[in-house]
Amino acid sequence: MQKKVFILVVLVFSICNSLFASENYTKQEIERMISKMVVLGFNGETVSPNDEIYKNVKSGLGGVILFDKDPNDKQKVKNVRDKEQLKKLTSQLQAISKQKLLISIDQEGGIVQRLKSSDGFVNTPKASEVALKGETFAKQSYALLAKDLKESGINTDFAPVVDLAINKENKVIVTRGRSFGESSKEVIKYSSIFVDELKKQKIISVLKHFPGHGSSLGDSHLGFVDISTTWSPKELEPYKYFIQNNKVDMIMSAHVFNKNLDKNYPATLSYEINTKLLRYKLGYEGVLISDDLQMSAISKHYDLKETLTLAINSGVNMLLFANQLAKPVSLKEIVDTIYSQILNEEIALDKIIKSNEKIDRMMSKY
Repeated sequence: MQKKVFILVVLVFSICNSLFASENYTKQEIERMISKMVVLGFNGETVSPNDEIYKNVKSGLGGVILFDKDPNDKQKVKNVRDKEQLKKLTSQLQAISKQKLLISIDQEGGIVQRLKSSDGFVNTPKASEVALKGETFAKQSYALLAKDLKESGINTDFAPVVDLAINKENKVIVTRGRSFGESSKEVIKYSSIFVDELKKQKIISVLKHFPGHGSSLGDSHLGFVDISTTWSPKELEPYKYFIQNNKVDMIMSAHVFNKNLDKNYPATLSYEINTKLLRYKLGYEGVLISDDLQMSAISKHYDLKETLTLAINSGVNMLLFANQLAKPVSLKEIVDTIYSQILNEEIALDKIIKSNEKIDRMMSKY
């Protein structure tokens, strides 16, 4: 029995050596690189050394996502009470990290505003309304929004939405007024203004939801969404414009399925979509972040190991776990799962290294 254990230990040691010797990375260094690829949601208006999120940031967590309310109790504050408290929270978070921490929020305007006017923040109209009021109004609106984020210590906005308002019955984008319009020209015009105003305040913008969510009928928060018969290549036009004009900081994937693009996997987990289409065909070299991996379109069909392995192998560089819609997932659980998949040679270490390089390159601009 002892001999078998010894052989097993030697075998594991040999595998580890062969995998990592050429790169000269320690286990701890690899775990920090994995941590940098993760964006987590957490509960708390302040941060202290005893909090798990404090320890996560200390161990190399790439970013956090902030929310105003607890989804299970809308009367309860999750992260944001008012401007002064938020500024203190973001300062506390950034002070923990030696590296630049990605501090993110969903602040589109309209129905998707985590920073509410009732809490002392500026109110921004929904995208469909902004587009009706013209470019001057758009510049004014998004300049105020960006200033609010800057003053609050937020450096990443999961906006703008560049989905085209193709399906008038679309319940997640179109009927909520989250799209600037049906034509790519209108979407490009107003989303460009949004991106420009964020950039002026040194805030990272995130185009979403690739390869397009505006033609869907279903909501990927709630379950599987098939766009095979509704999706059109024109939904890629905003991405083409931003990539060709070098105006994109980050892109967020959509949890939508299109059998004409990939017969097996939704976009977030698809090599065909995230690498062959986005990287090779459209020429995107920046950071690709997943939409929340706890949304039902993913979590109801794939376990954590499958989700992480498929997402990273597909070309995703940052993994978003908002900890809003399901039982919270810990950073340790994510890191341990990915690390074991590297040992199992199911995920190439090179994927982790290249994702870190992309993240560093993006953060260095800001």
